[in-house]
Amino acid sequence: MSDDTDTRETRSTCPYCGVGCGVIIESRRSQITGVRGDPAHPANFGRLCSKGMNLHLSASAQVTQQTRLLHPLRRERRGEAPQRVSWDAALDEAADRFAGIVREHGPDAVGFYVSGQLLTEDYYVFNKLAKGLIGTNNIDTNSRLCMSSAVAGYKQTLGADAPPACYEDLDHAQCIFIAGSNTAFAHPVLFRRIEDAKKANPALKIILCDPRRTDTADIADLHLALQPGTDVMLFNGMLHIMLWEGWIDRAWVEAHTSGFDALKTLVRDCSPDVVAQTCGVSREDLHTAARLFATSGATLSLYCQGLNQSRSGTAKNAALINLHLATAQIGKPGAGPFSLTGQPNAMGGREVGGLANLLSAHRDLDNPQHRAEVAALWGVDSVPATPGKTAVEMFQAAADGQIKALWIACTNPAQSMPDQSTVRRALQRAEFVVVQEAFSTTASCDFADLLLPATTWGEKEGTVTNSERRISRVRAAVPGPGQTRHDWSIATDFARRLQSRLGGRAQFGYETPESVWMEHRESTRGRDLDITGMSYALLDDAPLQWPMAQGQAVGRARLYADGVFPTPDGRARFVLTPYQPVAEPRDARHPFSLNTGRLRDQWHGMSRTGTLGRLFGHVPEPTVQMNAQDMARRQLAEGDLVHVTSRRGSIMLPVESSRELGLSQAFIAMHWGEEYLSGCSSTGERLAGVNALTNPAFCPSSKQPELKHAAVRILKAELPWTLLAMAWLPDERALSAREALRALMRRFPFASCVPFGRERTGVMLRAAAHEPPQDSLLDEIEQLLALDASDTLRYADKRKGQRRAVRLVRVGAQAELQGFALAGDTRAAAWIKTVLQDALPAQSYGRLLLVPGRTPPVAVQPRGKQVCACFNVAQEQIEAQLGACSGDEQTRLASLQDTLKCGTNCGSCVPELRRLVRNHPVAVIQHIA
Repeated sequence: MSDDTDTRETRSTCPYCGVGCGVIIESRRSQITGVRGDPAHPANFGRLCSKGMNLHLSASAQVTQQTRLLHPLRRERRGEAPQRVSWDAALDEAADRFAGIVREHGPDAVGFYVSGQLLTEDYYVFNKLAKGLIGTNNIDTNSRLCMSSAVAGYKQTLGADAPPACYEDLDHAQCIFIAGSNTAFAHPVLFRRIEDAKKANPALKIILCDPRRTDTADIADLHLALQPGTDVMLFNGMLHIMLWEGWIDRAWVEAHTSGFDALKTLVRDCSPDVVAQTCGVSREDLHTAARLFATSGATLSLYCQGLNQSRSGTAKNAALINLHLATAQIGKPGAGPFSLTGQPNAMGGREVGGLANLLSAHRDLDNPQHRAEVAALWGVDSVPATPGKTAVEMFQAAADGQIKALWIACTNPAQSMPDQSTVRRALQRAEFVVVQEAFSTTASCDFADLLLPATTWGEKEGTVTNSERRISRVRAAVPGPGQTRHDWSIATDFARRLQSRLGGRAQFGYETPESVWMEHRESTRGRDLDITGMSYALLDDAPLQWPMAQGQAVGRARLYADGVFPTPDGRARFVLTPYQPVAEPRDARHPFSLNTGRLRDQWHGMSRTGTLGRLFGHVPEPTVQMNAQDMARRQLAEGDLVHVTSRRGSIMLPVESSRELGLSQAFIAMHWGEEYLSGCSSTGERLAGVNALTNPAFCPSSKQPELKHAAVRILKAELPWTLLAMAWLPDERALSAREALRALMRRFPFASCVPFGRERTGVMLRAAAHEPPQDSLLDEIEQLLALDASDTLRYADKRKGQRRAVRLVRVGAQAELQGFALAGDTRAAAWIKTVLQDALPAQSYGRLLLVPGRTPPVAVQPRGKQVCACFNVAQEQIEAQLGACSGDEQTRLASLQDTLKCGTNCGSCVPELRRLVRNHPVAVIQHIA
């Protein structure tokens, strides 16, 4: 280490998806200044996606001061602004309130809802606190919304929650079968490896099973655009064909599995005709998929939320694994069922047993011997045998008054949980709500009685486990700001105070994260995930895969190469997977299937990525996507506001057409919560973002809710008065202004508010109403956007509900548009936005900026959709360059990259670039030649 004035470098791990990319953090004077991929890390070899490339910007001093929770805060009464308190006062109150509720109502009257973004050490302390000290299994995690079906599927078939494959298998696969995953967006760095594998081996076949034709589909040799929720029927139908064609490895099945005869009987009725009719795929494509899966030398399946987030989530996982077992596509290079983890440490949380139905080190709660082993490890008489409330059940129990106190750590249920009306009723009815969080801007913070400030990426020490069972070190590059504390330390301090009030023998003498990890390591001895051969010192040298027992020098890359499985008889088990339709079928009143999923440049509830305007370039605002034919039938135009209504709630947002969707399908990104998309219903109810619509029905085995499908209706919203306000603001107050605007959004029937910009920061507010609001509300908006200055030009026609404000500022010899608000008539928005965002010379416009109508006074070319976030390259620039390119697809792509640099940094935009190249006519010069 050098002195504090020099740049320091710290190796750590990215806090986003489960790929687990290594990063090198640059810092100077206790401030993170840069980040790059770690070329030595085996998960990414130096690559990062667009989100990871911008991590340092989300840790800037300006972002920290405006969005971070920096001190403990307490609300005297719900709905009031929280007031600063000391750590001692905060934790003493928490201990008093929890102890009182436990004494009066019993241990199961409290619940802990934690996160796959916690470190393993954080998770371990919370799990021990709930189960070992309080004596309740009411601890669950947002991984329940993400990975629990994958867990249940692995356990039912292979005997343990252990992904058997590794990333290196992408280099050996002859067939990659991607199911229910837009890998190009959800796991971009892994998708780069798929692209590399295809380039190195052109014979590699890629199959995608997904209702949407996403960017992932563009690399596929075969896209099975099945109907939503029909995956089990598709996989059973593929097995039917494999049996009929003799593509089963019968010798391997007889030697290493059980239950195959019963499964054969089940899939007998899944004939190609039945499957084609149910799934909406052709018999020919079904046959091709079955042949490639079964007869390729090595088949690797990759799957994620499309299989997991379903009432049939476990069955979908098991039905896919059945195909691997039937064809012996497991335990060898390039083959196996590989669940892609959604969060950075969902695996670590499962390893410590941090869910309502698990115990440490993959032990089962319903196993008396396992409970006794954990009790002995923790030094307690027993751990509770009754399974706790899982995520959906926990919030339903709180809404019903059964759970009196909730402790929420590092997650945002008021954005991410399905059926938001129930979740918010739970948060309102609970007697005491603690939110332990790094960011003060999440919707859940609004419901907290006590807010505890936690450290976050770049400030924490510990470990995480990625999708391929690889444990990596997370290291602190800078100290936490303000009075923030580490999550494991907060939980430990609370546990000690609670123990003094309740008694109990569980010990919480941890002084460092390593001391927590050592206890966790001991819990794994002799288990399937044995890590007793690891140490912090070894992990400091390099990430390691489990299992790695004491005495072993390296972990195991692939599991089950010997055909022996962690089941009582050592055999893998075929699982009966009868097909069940979605929990909520379409009907005449709700004729659309709503799907939710990820955007390329955003992460979960956007508490971190949402601080950076540059990450809104690719998708700048919330929309609902529909098939163009469905829009035409309903006389909907691009940008029209629509009501999207399910049986649980309704939201309003603009509509846009999408080539990705089939008829009767709709898509809204999972990220758009109340923080960015809001409004107020006609009955005065706050609108709660996309998860006001989604379905809490869950898989009976995994308890994972069906977030991927809800039946909805979509109707045009008649809101004649509209508002668009945008302004550049100083970096040190732009995000604070956005938070203040967020409070005003609830006073409109529809409103969205997002940041924009790259080198500087802007805020955009869009709203609509049945009639013009009071002038005082518009005055507040203009004041927050600095449009109340003396140099602001104004126009108003109160009778027509028209009001405009524009502010020009002198920059050198020119004038630039600093901000504007168009109220009533917003038809000029497209060209005025361009003048603002592209900083075009504006001195010649003057009062013409106030003229109503859509036609600009001089020609202004709107910039259009951004494709490349790294170099801010728009689709129009790409298409113009392609107009001058000749040659094959690879040559034209190379020309784009050489000329515009798009796709040459993080590579996240490469799939979209390939699609644009493929769809653009080849330059005429090629035809002449």
